[in-house]
Amino acid sequence: MSPPSRRTSRTARAGGERPAGSSGSVEVYGRPARAAAPLIERLTLTMLTAARLGATALAGLLLAGSAAAPALADTPAPSPVTPPAALYGKGDPTYDGVWRQSLALTALASAHVVPAASAVDWLTGQQCADGGWPSFRAATTAACDPKTEDSNATSVAVQALTALGGHQDAVAKGVGWLKANQNTDGTWAYNPGSPGDANSTGLAAAALTAAHIDPATVAKAGGNAWNGLSGFQLGCTAPTARGAFAYQPAPDGTLAANDLASAQAALAAAGGALPVTTTDRLDAAPAALACPAGDTSRTVPHAQSAEAAAAYLVAQLGANGQHLMLTTPGAQPAPDLNATSWAVLALVRAGHPHQAAAAADWLAGNGYTWAAKGKNGTDPSAAATLLLVAQAAKLDPYNFGGTNLVQLLLDAGPAAAKTPAAAASAASANPDGTKAPGSGITEADDNGGFSPIWLVGIGLVVGIGGGLLISINRRRQAAAAAAAPSGDDAAAGGDGQS
Repeated sequence: MSPPSRRTSRTARAGGERPAGSSGSVEVYGRPARAAAPLIERLTLTMLTAARLGATALAGLLLAGSAAAPALADTPAPSPVTPPAALYGKGDPTYDGVWRQSLALTALASAHVVPAASAVDWLTGQQCADGGWPSFRAATTAACDPKTEDSNATSVAVQALTALGGHQDAVAKGVGWLKANQNTDGTWAYNPGSPGDANSTGLAAAALTAAHIDPATVAKAGGNAWNGLSGFQLGCTAPTARGAFAYQPAPDGTLAANDLASAQAALAAAGGALPVTTTDRLDAAPAALACPAGDTSRTVPHAQSAEAAAAYLVAQLGANGQHLMLTTPGAQPAPDLNATSWAVLALVRAGHPHQAAAAADWLAGNGYTWAAKGKNGTDPSAAATLLLVAQAAKLDPYNFGGTNLVQLLLDAGPAAAKTPAAAASAASANPDGTKAPGSGITEADDNGGFSPIWLVGIGLVVGIGGGLLISINRRRQAAAAAAAPSGDDAAAGGDGQS
């Protein structure tokens, strides 16, 4: 079928069904909580690095012990870094510089913006000699420490440079780094040498896809990327949440569903990469994983993986007013805009834009605070993620619930080399499109009753700003003192990086 026409709200199309689903696993700033551990001091450390994987990827890192990552450091607190002029966003780039720059460049490329050469040069200049990217390099003349290079930054940088075009050498080196740092079971870890996780494996597989390399052909010791990803997916032996992905297995090998892991892994399993531009569309809702009586299969076949994950995500969205939820110890459950955004991208790529439509509209009605009201103003990671959602869902990026996402992101970085005529027209027609919450387009029943003003309160509890949570994993490189924000900073969402 032909793709749906561009629209501004769900009122312009048929509404989707809302299947029931569970509320998801307990999470702490992004990764699913599994076993008790010293939480408080580790939680404060991670808040500054919570942005990259969003609101659903940190609890396992905090609570799972050695299975999740290297121990959190007793290292000196790094001094705040002033962002270079070529970088998008005004926040300290130490934990998320490459991640946010890559998302911003990818999103702007999808909107037919030619970014400033300095912005692209900054990203390519962050690449290490061995092809990987770290979270941020303050001194690019110094050799990289291989332990600080990370698969997530490398994966999104590869996707950004592929989307921009003309950077094949840098892309090839990045792909080479991903191949060299794949675990023997086919997975990828955030930093080399650690056990793999679903988020990192999904992002790496998406980068390979973007670079026109079949993830099935990338293997270590017989375990290819799809083999690695399948180890995190809940199959027929799971009592609930079949089709979901866990962040990592618990020490006893059990898997607990994690919504962000499910969304990022589902995008990769569906053969997707950023930006999501597919025009494929299936009329039927995604089919839940079929488990005949007596089926004890733990592993979901790759051919069924994306569809099973999509069915799980649709159920989760329907159970929570068309958004995913973040559940953290000691806090009330709150909407997870980052995970919801990735779920929309995954569903569109899997051929289910109809089932993603209501969630996209919910984001249009509730995303302004996340994208534009971070601690340092516009959060480029959040704004870019919403722009990618708008493009994938065929919504108007210049009027996304009343917000001009393109201009919002343009204003957060160096002046673009070239912008499409639509950008100037939209800015002229609605000069305040970046200055006020976009609640005027999406109706109350479309956004689950959550207004942008209400989200400010949620930000006070969980720091849902896009940049704060998107740099989540970067906590591995900072000391507890560096990442212990005040209550007010946490409330404001840190760098605004949800």
